[in-house]
Amino acid sequence: VILLGNVGRDPEVRYLPSGVAVCDVSLATSTRRKDRNTGETIEETQWHRLKFIDRLAEIAGEYVKKGRPIYVEGRIQYGKYTDRSGVEKSTVDIVVSELQLLGSRDDQGGQAPAPAPARAPAP
Repeated sequence: VILLGNVGRDPEVRYLPSGVAVCDVSLATSTRRKDRNTGETIEETQWHRLKFIDRLAEIAGEYVKKGRPIYVEGRIQYGKYTDRSGVEKSTVDIVVSELQLLGSRDDQGGQAPAPAPARAPAP
């Protein structure tokens, strides 16, 4: 999967008991089209759940910020869980293998630039 979009919220980095870093980020991708009948421009936004693992999670936690445009490559991971009321829900995550920060350096708030592209080690 290849996605190009804007970060919806600041990253959340956590560490598993094994010491592996995991970072969750939401990403918005938008498309624009004209309505055939009215001629109005319609913008549709899709939200994606990104999951960064290991060193890439630490990089994302440090450099990715809400509103910033990013490019990611990864694989789709489907999952299921049962919520508190006992209803089974499905999830779709993008497990990121490559990250590239986009936009100007001014978007970073004065921080040093991250290495781009960053690749996670093969499993």
